[in-house]
Amino acid sequence: MQEEREWGRERERERGRREREKLERLLKEVSRRREEKERKEKYARVLDFLPYGHPDDPRPVFQRKPLVQAVGETKFVLMELTPKKGKMPAVGERVYIGEGYRDVIDHVNKRLKYEELTPTAKISLPQVLEEIVKERESEFIRIFNESEPITPRLHTLDLLPGIGKKLMWAILEERKKGEFKSFEDLTRRVKGLHHPEKIIARRIEEEIKEEQPKYRLFLR
Repeated sequence: MQEEREWGRERERERGRREREKLERLLKEVSRRREEKERKEKYARVLDFLPYGHPDDPRPVFQRKPLVQAVGETKFVLMELTPKKGKMPAVGERVYIGEGYRDVIDHVNKRLKYEELTPTAKISLPQVLEEIVKERESEFIRIFNESEPITPRLHTLDLLPGIGKKLMWAILEERKKGEFKSFEDLTRRVKGLHHPEKIIARRIEEEIKEEQPKYRLFLR
């Protein structure tokens, strides 16, 4: 009798252990799916609209479908999109590509490399990136307020195009007096620093062009 009770308790413990493991796996899967969903781009900016598909497409023109080349506005992912029938998005236009109803874009085809962009898309990219940076100014100003040294000889600010040692030290000294509130505040207080939105956009473009940059400031 005693052995039966012990055996019964052991089976209950084993059942409880399996249930806990099952719950842990379920929670991990839910967390993984949530993180994956959050990583996906919800909006993109149009870099080029190709009404007859990509110019390198060998098929006859009447067989080609319109395409859109775009850049995600959060993760800066380059992508190829298919617009809905009759839709002709303009360069720079913000289009929804997330889950649910999409009014302009039918579906996302694939990710693109910089080399796969059309000449028009490559020309449009810097201006589009600047617009994104300006709209997210409160986020990007943090690079000037919170950046730290990467190595004893290399500071994060060194990675920004046009920021030499002189400007870097000027920024570090000035921010000791108080954080920079905006790009305008930054350029007013740090002499010789102009158009920080262009500086950041150029760095983002550099990271987009390099498939495996040594240091990533804005692409993850």
